[in-house]
Amino acid sequence: MDLKFRVAGRIARPVAEVFEAVVNPTELSRYFTTGGAKGRIEPGATVTWDFHDFPGAFPVWVTEVEPERRIVLQWEANEGAPPDDDTAVTPAGGYRTTVTMTFEPLQDGRTLVTISEEGWRETPGGLRASYGNCQGWMQMLCAMKAWLEHGINLREGMFK
Repeated sequence: MDLKFRVAGRIARPVAEVFEAVVNPTELSRYFTTGGAKGRIEPGATVTWDFHDFPGAFPVWVTEVEPERRIVLQWEANEGAPPDDDTAVTPAGGYRTTVTMTFEPLQDGRTLVTISEEGWRETPGGLRASYGNCQGWMQMLCAMKAWLEHGINLREGMFK
C-alpha cells in the first residue's frame, strides 16, 4: 500500500495571481491558514502555518520552488488520535510527508492547480491522517477559488 493522493481544481485567474496567493503569507492567511501564515514560500525557507481547527503553528519546510510552476513542501505527519480513539498515536520521532503543488496555465486563461501529498507510514494512523489531509487540501482549493474569483472567505467562522 502506498499512501498518497492527488487533488486538483481550476481557478479562473492567471497563473501568476494563483501562485502568489499561495507563496505570499498575507494572501494565504486570507483564505486558508485561519490562524495566519508567517514567511514567504521560497527555496530553503521554513514558514509557519496556523489553523483554528488545529491550534498551534506548524513549521513547513520549503524544499523547491519553481516560480509560477511548482512548490514542494514538507511538514510533520500528524497521526494523532481523533478525540474518541485512544489507540492511535503519533510514532516516536515523527516523520514528514511531502506536498507538491503544480500550477498549469490553461488556454482559456484559468489555472489548473494540482496538489499531491505522500510519505505516510502504512499504519491505521497514517491512513487516517492521509484522508484528513486530502480533505484539507481539497478544501484549500475550494477556498482559494472562492477567494480569488469572488472575494469570499469560505473558512471564515468555520472552525472558530
